[in-house]
Amino acid sequence: MSVTDLLDLDATALAHVLRTGDASPTEVLDTTLDAAAGVGADVGAFTVLTSDLARTQALAAESALVAARRAGSAVGGIDGLPPFLGVPCPVKDLTMVEGVPIRAGSAAIDPLPAPYDDGVVTLLRAAGTVMVGKTTTPELGLPCYTEPDVGPTARTPWDLARSAGGSSGGAAAAVAARVVPVAHGSDGGGSLRIPASACGLVGLKPSRGLVSPGPYGVDGAGLATHGVLTRSVRDAAAFLDVLARPWPGDTFTARLAAAPGGRRLRVGLLLDPVIAADAPVHPACADAARATAALLAGLGHDIVEIPPPFGAERWDAFAALWSVGALQAPVPPDREHLLVPLTRWLRERGRGVSGLAYATALAGVQQLTREVATAWAGVDVVLSPTLAQPPALVGSQRIDDDPAADFAAQTAFTPWTSVWNLTGRPAISLPLGEARVTDPDGTSATVPVGVMLGADHGDDALLLDLAARLEEAAPWSHRRPGATS
Repeated sequence: MSVTDLLDLDATALAHVLRTGDASPTEVLDTTLDAAAGVGADVGAFTVLTSDLARTQALAAESALVAARRAGSAVGGIDGLPPFLGVPCPVKDLTMVEGVPIRAGSAAIDPLPAPYDDGVVTLLRAAGTVMVGKTTTPELGLPCYTEPDVGPTARTPWDLARSAGGSSGGAAAAVAARVVPVAHGSDGGGSLRIPASACGLVGLKPSRGLVSPGPYGVDGAGLATHGVLTRSVRDAAAFLDVLARPWPGDTFTARLAAAPGGRRLRVGLLLDPVIAADAPVHPACADAARATAALLAGLGHDIVEIPPPFGAERWDAFAALWSVGALQAPVPPDREHLLVPLTRWLRERGRGVSGLAYATALAGVQQLTREVATAWAGVDVVLSPTLAQPPALVGSQRIDDDPAADFAAQTAFTPWTSVWNLTGRPAISLPLGEARVTDPDGTSATVPVGVMLGADHGDDALLLDLAARLEEAAPWSHRRPGATS
């Protein structure tokens, strides 16, 4: 196969090509590393490439595939081999890979080699993936843009003047730029779905407790979860199967409900911003949600418009938990000054949250979860724009001289995403819309716009089933980032 053909495959198709022998894991790795050094650098996808580790893993995968083919059992899905043997999948630089330095996007953290693999990395290894590098993240994964002081800025390949989003921005840039077919990420307030929207990808935030942070991590307030960014719904579903494994002692657990089997659904269309009531919504974002509602109606589902489930001021509980989470990062006191202004501001806010205030915030989140469940009891799925705006211009959201304005701008940009982290419900962003934008130099570009679907806790299979039907009805695989500058 040609280099272009290999890089254009989704992870499921690439795994099949490797099993049939039409390409080898080392050939795929060479192609991937070349792309990472080329277009991957252009979009700021990686903070470090792990060529030696990836080569070792690719050679081991190649040996296993050769042995299986010699035994005559490599094709057909009954070979006993890992499902994604030889498929490249980088890891976000908030997550530990044994022996690979981790810096979490921060100058305040020494990039020391990680002592062990985090649990999700163990599962990705067991699935046969090849760890080609660590992807760029903003400092501690806190903002919705990826512009760290100690790494490249992550840019959407659809328009290099614009951000890939955050905090899984490097992961999204790598997948959208056709460097890798899938990349690990995480989502504490939208950090998978935001870059999915900015880069034209599929980004699923699983139900709370479905993907464990164990055995070394803990859930804390339960806002964040691991996941992946992909170009197809089938890859999102397949990697959920890979990662949805419990570890002993998990605080939160979840069970998947059965897939709906194509039944008629009641879909709530939510167009009003939730956490920032006065946030301006770009017409292309609202239009994409409306067009998806019409598409769902054409597929036989019932559409009803619904209001926000709570007032924007009630979101303050999330802000308290977010600032305390920033404070929990292990930053030595003598290196605090090396943090970016936003992180220092959030940590200072965290210091001002008393034990009683933190407990009250946790209780407030739990009460909001009950209220959301009551408000949305009459619908199976909630449909909204993923973001209020198309991909933002690089530098337009990072406001170092006014961190409070920076944080406020982020909430206006993401007025729907964190609701699903607060409630622990699953949500998925799909690349069903687009917008025509003009950059400061006068050039124009067509950029992706995401549409978000969310459902009740444990209804991940329902979301994936509905997403697959939307992908079939309005395919996006033919869309490619053009030459941008």
